[in-house]
Amino acid sequence: MSDTLPDPLTHAEWTAALRDGRLLGQRCGACGNETAAPKAACNECGSREIETVELPTEGTVYTETTIAVAPAAFEGGYRVAVIDLGTEGNARVTARLESDADIGDAVAFSDVLEVDEPVPVFG
Repeated sequence: MSDTLPDPLTHAEWTAALRDGRLLGQRCGACGNETAAPKAACNECGSREIETVELPTEGTVYTETTIAVAPAAFEGGYRVAVIDLGTEGNARVTARLESDADIGDAVAFSDVLEVDEPVPVFG
């Protein structure tokens, strides 16, 4: 992927960036809210004045859970977490958690899990 950030950010560009080890998100020009996945409008104020931003690849576990009964495409239990990326605009990303980290622990974007689509993995 080039160093130029796509504008607007599409789902295809977001997933391509994941595969390149980058986290892209969007920042609202009206209220400053940040999201870690493409949206057509800000989910806080509804503005369509949004820009693509590069997000940090390190954060802290905001919340986590273990999926004990996995869907048919998965094997065994696995952990899912919401990672707070510590940005000024409060961007958080939902990810697979591949470590023993608990809420409040520091984690880093380490891999991409390919299921039907790429899923960020933190550990």
